[in-house]
Amino acid sequence: MTTSPHVDHDVPAERALTIRPVAPHEYAEAGSVTVDAYRHSYDGLTEGYLASLADIEGRLAQGEVWVAVDAAGDLVGTVWVPRPGERLSELARDGELDFRQLAVAPAARGRGVGEALTHHVIALARARGAVRVVMNSGPEMLGAHALYLKLGFRRLIEREHPIEVEPGHVIDLRAFGLDL
Repeated sequence: MTTSPHVDHDVPAERALTIRPVAPHEYAEAGSVTVDAYRHSYDGLTEGYLASLADIEGRLAQGEVWVAVDAAGDLVGTVWVPRPGERLSELARDGELDFRQLAVAPAARGRGVGEALTHHVIALARARGAVRVVMNSGPEMLGAHALYLKLGFRRLIEREHPIEVEPGHVIDLRAFGLDL
């Protein structure tokens, strides 16, 4: 696992990001950023789902949570990936790395945070020998879909089906993949 910070040198210093594993003292803030991002993009999220988004410790029990921190020291984004050799979801197959809950603080949108986090996931996948990166996205997340397509992901329509995200709450998620 790479633990050294990733600094994006292709952007002005005021927009530079460091991407690194979440620190224990940041769990609440990282959870809050994730919840705020999802509330900003989705209507009708249940309290149970919002609680799961905020549960950084729960996610760490199943994988790794990476954060994007801007030059001012503000935590502006998060993404959840599996530990090497593991999966977070049924979407991923052998040789693939899946990621979930990529979130950008609403106030930080348009600054390249989502793109930087996605590039970080791709770099992790390559370093781990994966042949593809895969992920799901809600049907209304059109901005995220545009970003993924711009980065070379393609829809994996054959892997799309309704998913029960919590009892009685079904979403028809979109699947995307990037061949490495």
